Amino acid sequence: MNTIDYSRKDNWFKIPEITKDIDTFFIYPTEYLASGEDEPDYAVIDNAEMLDGVKNVDYRFMASVYEDSTNLFMPYYRQASMRAMLNAWKNTRDVRNALKDASPYADITAALDYYFENYNQGRPFILASHSQGSAIGTLVLENYLKDHPDYYQRMVAAYILGFSVTKDELKAYPHLKFAAGETDTGVIISWNIEGPKNVEEKATNVVVMPNAVSINPLNWRLDDTYAPAGENLGSFVLDESTDRTEISDIGADAQVIPERGVVLTNARHEPMVGVTEIFGPQSFHNGDYTFYYNNIKENVAKRIAAYQSSAK
Repeated sequence: MNTIDYSRKDNWFKIPEITKDIDTFFIYPTEYLASGEDEPDYAVIDNAEMLDGVKNVDYRFMASVYEDSTNLFMPYYRQASMRAMLNAWKNTRDVRNALKDASPYADITAALDYYFENYNQGRPFILASHSQGSAIGTLVLENYLKDHPDYYQRMVAAYILGFSVTKDELKAYPHLKFAAGETDTGVIISWNIEGPKNVEEKATNVVVMPNAVSINPLNWRLDDTYAPAGENLGSFVLDESTDRTEISDIGADAQVIPERGVVLTNARHEPMVGVTEIFGPQSFHNGDYTFYYNNIKENVAKRIAAYQSSAK
C-alpha cells in the first residue's frame, strides 16, 4: 500500500504554533460518503467533500474543544466511505474491518510516526476522535500504542467518542484502562449518545458494540446515576439561519445505561435523520461533542492538571 507523505504540510489540516505544554492528535469522523456507485470505497487525500467536512464540521464543532488547553494536530487521511463501512458491518458486525487493513489505519499510523518523530518533542498528548476516527482510535490504542510504550506513557487521556470501547477489548488488551472518574489519567473516555427510543427499542446502532462501556459526560460516573441538565455547562449550538454558533442550554442531561453501554439524554434536539436503519430512530451521534461541549473542555483541563501534578 502506498503511503502518504506527512512531511508535506498540505497533508495536514492543522499543524499549530506550539503555545501549550500538551498536544492533541485528533482523528476526524466520516465525511466521505461515496454516494455514487462509481466512486471508490476510500477517499483520495484531497477529496473535496472530505476536506470541506473537516474544516466546516469536524474542526468547528468537535476538535476545537481541545484548543483552549492543547496544541491541536489534525492530519488528513484516506478515510473509508460510509458505504464501505456499512458493508463491513453487514458482513462482520464491525466497521473496523473496512479500516484496519486499508488506508485509514495505515495513514493514521504513518501520521502518528511523523508527529512523534518531528512535531511532538516529548510533550504529553491527548488522543481524540469521533465516529470513524474513534474506530481507528481503538486500533491505535490496542496496537500502535502498545507497540510504542514510550509514547503511551505520555498519553494524558484518549477521548474516543462516538464509537464503542468494549469490556471484551479492555480484557483482551490489559494495557488499556477505562476512565473511572473525572481526573484519572492515561485512560480512555468514551460514550455514545442516544435518545429514549433507541434505548427502549434496543435499536441497531452501528457504533454501539456488544458489551460497550460509556462514562457520563456530566458527572463522570460509570453507573446509572442521573445527571440533570443543570450540570451541563453549555452545549455548542448552530443557528442554521445565520450560520452562527453559540453556547446554549438544550436540556442535555445524561444517564449511563450500563446494559446497553450508552448515554441516554432527553436533549431538545432533532435526532439524526435518514439513517434509522443503521443508527436507530433516535441517535444523537452528531451530538457526542456538541451536547457536552463545555463539560468536555473543562474535563480536558482537569485531566491535564492532574497529569501535570502527578508528573512533578
